[in-house]
Amino acid sequence: MIQAINRRDAIRHLSGLAAAAIIPEVHASTHTKSKIKIGACDWSINGHSKIEALDTAKKIGLDGVQISLGTVANDMHLRRPEIQQLYKKASAETGVAIGGLAIGELNSIPYKSDPRTEKWVSDSIDVAKAMGCRVILLAFFSEGDLKNDPAGKKEVIRRFKKVASKAENEGIVLGIESWLSAREHMEIIDAVGSPNIKVYYDVANSTQMGYDIFEEIPFLNKQICEVHMKENGQLLGKGLVNFEKVKKALDDISYQGWVQIEGAVPKGGDMLTSYIANNQYLRQLYKS
Repeated sequence: MIQAINRRDAIRHLSGLAAAAIIPEVHASTHTKSKIKIGACDWSINGHSKIEALDTAKKIGLDGVQISLGTVANDMHLRRPEIQQLYKKASAETGVAIGGLAIGELNSIPYKSDPRTEKWVSDSIDVAKAMGCRVILLAFFSEGDLKNDPAGKKEVIRRFKKVASKAENEGIVLGIESWLSAREHMEIIDAVGSPNIKVYYDVANSTQMGYDIFEEIPFLNKQICEVHMKENGQLLGKGLVNFEKVKKALDDISYQGWVQIEGAVPKGGDMLTSYIANNQYLRQLYKS
């Protein structure tokens, strides 16, 4: 149960104030009238750290793709100007936007402990600015998990404090996605003290952890920088998450920007067919 927010919280929040059949490609002219933009994570559409993810996104009918900074194997290749240019060219050719940036490798190479990650995060700010996107997802799962790890949280706070001014100067937001509750996320954000450290909210992960997402969303309010519209082992709207209520909760906090589809493929299901259905589901949901 989320408790009543204190005076500092109040000031902070107030200040912020399907048929699954393959169909022809959906183009921008058919996209939603709302200010919500619909994308997908490159790793969810069989395109982790691959430019081809933009072609797949065009087939699905998405507005954009949340792209990965890279992998250890390619040395976070999006830091290279020539790779950035290839992505920009593909974006222009497909009409699919670069909808955000993510560093998923932090799951296996933790930000809380590995020295390499500080440069990755710092460099990702430059990359995001060069690619014209505002939000960078920083993943804190698996080896990078912060749940019940006070020492890890303390080190993450220390590292965020070092890089926060750069994010602020460049207008880039670093979004924490983790198993933490809304209040635990706010402990980190308040300790860092930067408006450019926020929460990357995943409705399925929070549901899995037993958090009440319909209390957490209004509590976090403007501290939510972006949202994963995710379901585990089911199409969107067919699983545990009530996406109609999610839309209302996001509308109530005047959320605008990207929602990125993640997961949401039934067991044994085809990714492309599933993502066309997921995209159609969200577009129908956001028509009103």
